[in-house]
Amino acid sequence: MTRFHVTAIAAVLATLATTGVHAQSTINLTVIDGYPPKSLWIKEFIDFYIPEVDKRLAKDNKYKIKWNQAWGGQIVKPNGVLEGVQKGLGDMAIVTTAIYGDKMNVLAVAYATPFVTTDPALVARTIDEMADKFPAIKKTFASYNQVYLTNSVVLDSYQVFTKPVVKGLADMKGLKIAGAGFNLRYLGPLDAVGVAAPLVQYYNQIQTGVVEGCMLWPEAAVTFKIAEVAPNMLEADIGAVNTKVLTANADVWAKLPPEVKKVLMDVAIEYRDLLAKIAAAEGADSVAAYKKAGGTVHKLPAAQRSQWAKELPNLAKEWAAGLDKNGEQGTQMLTYYMDAMRAAKQPIERQWDRE
Repeated sequence: MTRFHVTAIAAVLATLATTGVHAQSTINLTVIDGYPPKSLWIKEFIDFYIPEVDKRLAKDNKYKIKWNQAWGGQIVKPNGVLEGVQKGLGDMAIVTTAIYGDKMNVLAVAYATPFVTTDPALVARTIDEMADKFPAIKKTFASYNQVYLTNSVVLDSYQVFTKPVVKGLADMKGLKIAGAGFNLRYLGPLDAVGVAAPLVQYYNQIQTGVVEGCMLWPEAAVTFKIAEVAPNMLEADIGAVNTKVLTANADVWAKLPPEVKKVLMDVAIEYRDLLAKIAAAEGADSVAAYKKAGGTVHKLPAAQRSQWAKELPNLAKEWAAGLDKNGEQGTQMLTYYMDAMRAAKQPIERQWDRE
C-alpha cells in the first residue's frame, strides 16, 4: 500500500470520527394524544418541539429520533392517554390532566384557585417549580409508570360559552354546562348543572341539546368552531390553569442516552414557554375571531365577578386538605402557589389560602 493510500484512508477515518456518521443511532419514539393535530398544543409539538429536538441532536450526529406521531384517537382517546403511556402504547404523550379527576388531583391547584390570574406563563412556571419542590407531583406520574417532563398552560382564561344569551350570573340558572372536571365546581353558586366531557365533545353536545354551553377559552372556541352552536360568550375571566403535562414512559426513558434526555427536557421547557406565550397573545385575537364567526361577547359586570368568587366554597382549602390526608403537602403547595401569585402582583379576587 502506497503512502498516498495510507494517508487517504487515515483522512477518511478521521472524517468519520469527527462527524460521528459511523456511530449514529436511531431511536424510535411514539408520541400520542387523543386530541386532533389542530389543537394548539399538538400543532406546536409538531411544528416546534419535534424539529427543535431533531436540530439539536443533529449537531453531534450521534442520535436521531424516528418519530411516530399518533394523534386524534389513532391509538388512544383523550381520556385514555395516561393509561396508554402507562401500558407502553406510547413512549411520550401530552396528558390532559384536567379530565383525570382524582388521579391528577395533585396538579389541580390553579383549578382550585379561580379568579386569581390570567397569566399562562406565570402559572406554567409556578407549577414546574412546584413539581421540583414537592415530591408528590412527580411521584403521582411515577405511579403510572411515567416521567414528568413539564406542564403546559394553553389558555389565557376560561370563559363561558352558551347557546342562550347569558349576560349575568342570574342567566346561568338551570343551564347544563360542559366542563373539564374540577371547573364544574364553579357552577354551584349559579344553580347551573355541570356535565363532565372532553373538549372534542363540546360542539356535538351543545348542538344536540345535551348541554346549553361549556367552559372554554377563546382560542379553543375558535379552533373547534363553538360559535356555530354557542354564539354567546360570557367574559368572566375565571382564570388560567395548567391542563397538560408532557410525559414519557418510565421504562423507555430509563433506556435513553443522557444526551437525548437532556435535549428532550431542555426543549420541553421551551415548548412550555412557547405555548404560554401563544396562549397569552392569541387571547384577544381569538375573541375577535369568535365575533367574526358570529359570536357575541357579554362582559360580566365586575361586581358580579367578585360575587361569584366570594360565593364559592373554599375549593382551594378543600383541595389542600385532601392532599394533606395523604401526606402530599397540599397546604404547603397552596401557600407556595398563592405566594407566587402575590409576588407577581396578580389581580387576585380572593385570597384562597387565607380565608
